[in-house]
Amino acid sequence: MTRGERMARRRLRHAAVAAGTLLATLAAAGCGSVAGTAHPRPSITAVTAGSDGQTARIGVLRLADQGDARSCTASVVDSPGRDLLVTAAHCVYSAGEGPVTGLAFAPGYRDGSTPLGEWRISRVTVDQHWQDDADPEYDVAFLTVDPLDGQRIEDAVGGGTPLGVNRGFDLPVTVTGYPYDHEEPVTCTIRTTAQSATQERFDCAGFSDGTSGSPWLTADGQVVGVIGGYQQGGDSPDTSYSITFDNRVSALFQRAVSDN
Repeated sequence: MTRGERMARRRLRHAAVAAGTLLATLAAAGCGSVAGTAHPRPSITAVTAGSDGQTARIGVLRLADQGDARSCTASVVDSPGRDLLVTAAHCVYSAGEGPVTGLAFAPGYRDGSTPLGEWRISRVTVDQHWQDDADPEYDVAFLTVDPLDGQRIEDAVGGGTPLGVNRGFDLPVTVTGYPYDHEEPVTCTIRTTAQSATQERFDCAGFSDGTSGSPWLTADGQVVGVIGGYQQGGDSPDTSYSITFDNRVSALFQRAVSDN
């Protein structure tokens, strides 16, 4: 198995059957004092997302060197250079090995089409804690996107979503992402709850393989999480996790901005 194939399996969010083959179970990602807890099946299920200005900022990460195979979800975040995405670190960086190469972003992907083009990723920014140990407390990444035909990614999608930090728990959020076995994004509006002091979760069925990195958007339009963190985002499509977007994420964002 090549390094790219190993990473493709690690990137997928839950063990699932895809194209008739059982994918390898994700490597365990412990979370310190957070203990695994069984949750009742949620009362709501994600539905197909409509096409609008907000979903145009969300898309799929693809691997150019693997026939444009789809992997995780990412979204455009507002930045001074108008060229950043946010996603989960486990989607794009293997601790001890380095960043995934050959990544491209297809915003607004739907039914196999890429209406806003495919944008090459030139830089992956993750925290040193993730680089060294894949610490689930730092499972977030910012990706720098190269211009396409002289245009910045934010110009193509109508702007980026502002980063929201230190917003706390118990927030209503809308989460939109691309399950590996869907050609359209799914979405769910739900309230966040605390999983620990630094991790949060929501309960909505339907967020299976491929939805790692899906943005958590507040009613006032800020991104306050991405599916990732504890259990690399969750070991069931019914319950999803994120690290809390706090000063850790703010510092990483500033580093991504300053590196551009």
